[in-house]
Amino acid sequence: MTSSRHDGIPIHDLIGVGFGPSNLALAVAIEEHNALAGSDRRVDALFLEKQPTFGWHRGMLVDGATMQVSFLKDLATMRNPTSSFSFVAYLHSIGRLVDFVNHKVFFPLRAEFHGYLEWAAARVADQVRYGAEVLAIEPVLTDGRITAFDVVVAGDPVVHRARNVVLAPGLTPHLPDGVDLSARVWHNSRLVPNVAGTDPASVRTAVVVGAGQSAAETADYLYRRFPDADVHAVFGRYGYSPADDSPFANRIFDPEAVDHYFEAPEHVKRRLTEYHRNTNYSVVDGDLIAELYRRVYEERVQGRQRLHIRHATRVVELRDDPEAAHVDVEFLPTGKIETLRADVVVYATGYRPGDGLALFGDTADACARDEYGRPRLGRDYRVLTEPPLSAGIYLQGGTEHTHGIGSTLLSNIAVRAGEILASIQDHSGTDPTAESDPGTGTVAAATATATSALGLVPSSRQG
Repeated sequence: MTSSRHDGIPIHDLIGVGFGPSNLALAVAIEEHNALAGSDRRVDALFLEKQPTFGWHRGMLVDGATMQVSFLKDLATMRNPTSSFSFVAYLHSIGRLVDFVNHKVFFPLRAEFHGYLEWAAARVADQVRYGAEVLAIEPVLTDGRITAFDVVVAGDPVVHRARNVVLAPGLTPHLPDGVDLSARVWHNSRLVPNVAGTDPASVRTAVVVGAGQSAAETADYLYRRFPDADVHAVFGRYGYSPADDSPFANRIFDPEAVDHYFEAPEHVKRRLTEYHRNTNYSVVDGDLIAELYRRVYEERVQGRQRLHIRHATRVVELRDDPEAAHVDVEFLPTGKIETLRADVVVYATGYRPGDGLALFGDTADACARDEYGRPRLGRDYRVLTEPPLSAGIYLQGGTEHTHGIGSTLLSNIAVRAGEILASIQDHSGTDPTAESDPGTGTVAAATATATSALGLVPSSRQG
């Protein structure tokens, strides 16, 4: 598997759209594979990232925040324990391994892990083009069948063509309906730069909306960065709920658990997700909960309270006026409504997965969907299509409904990258019209061709 040319256009084995940790792990797997492969087995890959440089949730790199996953669940170790791309290898390369060992921690600082990701990204930079925003992905037709894709990049006259596309669109910040961002109304995804650009003396009252880890970290950060401000944490629960990170519960993130989840019937999938939502969703690290409670209690002892935990409360209305934001909050047990005049309002209300398939336009009609409209996938993360395509579409993200709760986290990115790479290699040169089981990434179809099924018209992209 090496790059070739078609109508004078180079054809990559794969193009990755987005270059966060998931596709970075895939680039690492490819780098390690190519280092050992013969010239005929090398994989030619190109990754396109719209950011000007590598970055992963930079807006939440608050000082003191730690990872919620083990340092061993890095870009490579779970796939290749001897990898030179491991977090341990990174620490050794910068002369900090001994210090880390002496620190006796399992969860590194988030800023430290981000430094590791930047280090790895720099080592595979020859596979990546930054500042490349993908606008569309168009089919390449050969004898009426889709055999490749052209990836259209903003402002780039060069056609990027590949036999496979791996989509890692990342997450989009979510806000409640009717809430608009402004100079004083933020989403926590921009917390650090927004705080850095705000005069602490100008903030007398800050409101944080949300009950999860990011919300608790935001409340803590604002409390420390705005030393004269009252900070109000608003959420519907009676208290922050602790994350279940116990050893048995963490088995839901094991690579083997992905097999179990994928093969389970739909009602079992739903049950497992509900059982283990408290490992990840709307939960907070126990140490942070204890620290926030300690702070509230100490303030009560001292008689001056700045941190207000407004439990069992919801935001009824937000009015963002020129002078301040007015937040109407309702205490749910009594229905009493109080208005907070805030200089800063931060919504830590989570994210939604990006829809990479939207880039395909009409071609997305070939992607098989379940009864809820979600894409159907093979175990190898390859999108099932009707009729089967020679070209492959893979998803890294938006796969929780098929591969389980761990597919949204870092826990399995190393193993998943190896599985996707192996699948791309296995599909090289195969006949997509051959009947196969769902694990292969194709759906057995009738004899209809891709052109008739999709209503595609041969264009300048046709091979």
